[in-house]
Amino acid sequence: MPLAKMRFILFLLLAGMFVSAHSVWSDSIKERMLARLPVIKELKAQGLVGENNKGFLEYRTGKKTKADVIQAENQDRSEVYKAIATRQNTSADFVGQTRAAQIASNEPPGVWIQSGDGTWTKK
Repeated sequence: MPLAKMRFILFLLLAGMFVSAHSVWSDSIKERMLARLPVIKELKAQGLVGENNKGFLEYRTGKKTKADVIQAENQDRSEVYKAIATRQNTSADFVGQTRAAQIASNEPPGVWIQSGDGTWTKK
């Protein structure tokens, strides 16, 4: 089985376990992330922000519109990755890379995606 497929399957298992933990802080993270989604989608559509290979948003231009939104999103993603990693006895980096692969496969055409080797392409 290809490594990317194995990582995707592992992420789904990890994400399912995380989602099933109904702690107060995870609910608030989920709500914040959902609230930011329209802004993030717009920044991606404008080509200002892309998804890097570590599972985080990254600016693609010098124009850092809505930097507070991007910073908050990346902070919440970091917390989610850490929580999953702790529960699965793995690293947050591994969880982030696995999530990055899933995000890349689900993004619509036109979004900037960073490959595993660090190169950026528009999907």
